[in-house]
Amino acid sequence: MKNKFLSGLYLAAGMLLIILSSATQLKETELNITGIRSPKGNIIINVFKDDVSYNDEKPYKQFIFDKKAMANGTLTVKCNLEEGVYGITLLDDENGNGKIDKNFIRMPKEGFGFSNFFMEKLKKPAFDDFKVDLKTHPKVGIKIKYM
Repeated sequence: MKNKFLSGLYLAAGMLLIILSSATQLKETELNITGIRSPKGNIIINVFKDDVSYNDEKPYKQFIFDKKAMANGTLTVKCNLEEGVYGITLLDDENGNGKIDKNFIRMPKEGFGFSNFFMEKLKKPAFDDFKVDLKTHPKVGIKIKYM
């Protein structure tokens, strides 16, 4: 009876190891955020897998960071993500309400940014404008824009 129990336990442990070893590995992605104007609030990072999720504003993952480690308007944070192609957006949520605040003409009152892309026009960029392959670019730069 004891041998059957141990055999079953070893079998279960072996299967668990196989499942865990075949799971996708998370890698540490470094985000270098520049141009932060205030130590107030949080930085919200949204990660999108494709154009559809970006346009629907349904991120694959979201990370929230405080700004305690900010120095001279720069903050470096780390996110654990699987290798792949993503579009990363940023909100400088200065008032900590979890959303981008806009003025009466619908212009953002808080800072925002995109992975390896600085918005120069008043047009929302397409996913392809700021997508990044984390396999070849484990470090990503995001420069915040304020209107």
